[in-house]
Amino acid sequence: MSSIFTKIIDGEIPGRFVWKDDEVVAFLSIGPLAEGHTLVVPREEVDRWTDASPELFAKVAAVAQIIGKAQVEAFDAERAGVIIAGFEVHHLHLHVWPSNSEAEFDFKRAQHNPDPAVMDAAAEKLRAALRAAGHGDSVPEA
Repeated sequence: MSSIFTKIIDGEIPGRFVWKDDEVVAFLSIGPLAEGHTLVVPREEVDRWTDASPELFAKVAAVAQIIGKAQVEAFDAERAGVIIAGFEVHHLHLHVWPSNSEAEFDFKRAQHNPDPAVMDAAAEKLRAALRAAGHGDSVPEA
């Protein structure tokens, strides 16, 4: 059975994509911890991050680092947070978001009904930062 992330990747469920390449995609979280909170997901369905091949995990981590750098720039954050959890969706994914304090690493703070206009604006802001950083080949249009 396909994970919800595979359904998003395949276009069966809408997603606000900020990155697409042959192996990895990134789209905004529907329960963001902060504006621009992004999930970095391999196209291949891998349940646990420890089950991913070293090459695939390295690619996911590299894209997460690119996204994090763009978030720091786009959202004027001190750092980019990253967490691998994997309990809510059994498909490897890294949560990456702009952060200014350790208190922001609490999933109890997640927004459950974010404003779609704010989400769209955050996605475009992040796409613009990724393009400005030279990653335009992997940044989709809205």
